[in-house]
Amino acid sequence: MDCCRRDFGTNPSEEGFAFVTRRNVLKGLVGTVAGFALANPARVFAQGNRDISLAFCSQLLCVVPYEFTHARGYFADEGLNVELVYTRGGNAAMQSLVGGAVDYAATSFDVALQAYSNNAPIRRFATTGRLPLFALAVSPQMVDSIREIGDLEGHTVGVSGLGNADHALMLFLLNYVGADANRVSFATVGVNLFDAVRLRHVDAGMVQEPALSLLQDAGATVLFNGMDIDDANRYLGGPYEFMGVAVRDRERAERAEEMEALSRALANGLRALKQAPVEHLVEALPRELIAGEDTDRLMRILEEYRDSLYPDTTEIDLDSWRRVQEAHLAADMLDAPLDLEGLLGHAPGGAKVGVG
Repeated sequence: MDCCRRDFGTNPSEEGFAFVTRRNVLKGLVGTVAGFALANPARVFAQGNRDISLAFCSQLLCVVPYEFTHARGYFADEGLNVELVYTRGGNAAMQSLVGGAVDYAATSFDVALQAYSNNAPIRRFATTGRLPLFALAVSPQMVDSIREIGDLEGHTVGVSGLGNADHALMLFLLNYVGADANRVSFATVGVNLFDAVRLRHVDAGMVQEPALSLLQDAGATVLFNGMDIDDANRYLGGPYEFMGVAVRDRERAERAEEMEALSRALANGLRALKQAPVEHLVEALPRELIAGEDTDRLMRILEEYRDSLYPDTTEIDLDSWRRVQEAHLAADMLDAPLDLEGLLGHAPGGAKVGVG
């Protein structure tokens, strides 16, 4: 269920995981959420700056709000000294939270939803990304035959893996337009679908950036772009919860003030990144993460998508959560609907969920 596993490489045919060493990288995070057990000593916070650690994956479009908020000093303004910890994907970040290795984890909602469905003791309390990072691209050789989502019946669609977030979203889309998902073949290609779509090893595929823009340069067409709020409104019914922050359930009361401060800082960062020159967003990113990358292309992508991808507040939108759950139900990733309000990060007696 993890769609945050690749770095922003300019060579989309290159396989492998992003593993960034800036500040700190968690190593050896293996096993299931249920089986991950680390010591979690109680914390006592001083009146001054609070040292907290926040883990997340290394996908650039996910990390921009966190690095930009850090670079602009919004965490420090709230009295927080935030250590940003890069992991090998959202699942590893969630495992590190559940196991007590970090204070908070920022992951896709797909990861949080699956962890919660498996009884992970977590609560989600702030959002930083309101759209999935996938687009449905048609192979250049098939653009005349596949003009809309319903035309995929009788064709093969590439996804990273059955049961992954992109597969769930694809089934949601087919159901939304009234297409018969049983007439669509799915090919599990892995996290990188660029060559598979470009060379028509599959007729269409769920891709991310920069593969999307490179495929368009090669003549591919796009049936659905989950990174565009207009497409999300048209095909999903509105925002589709993606990146956000979770805390351990048992620590909600003691961290109530801290959670609000973290939410305020991120909300300030989200508003500022909508207005800042796009080069400032890139400058805020760790050099290790973008070394050797096409920064001009990255700036163009951020300029195109930042208004759609990133919300103006960190407030939770339950409707956007429900859309993700519907996708997981369609993909048989959930047996039955969950009590999503039970996943909300309200502190006992009070802390708000997100900041408007």
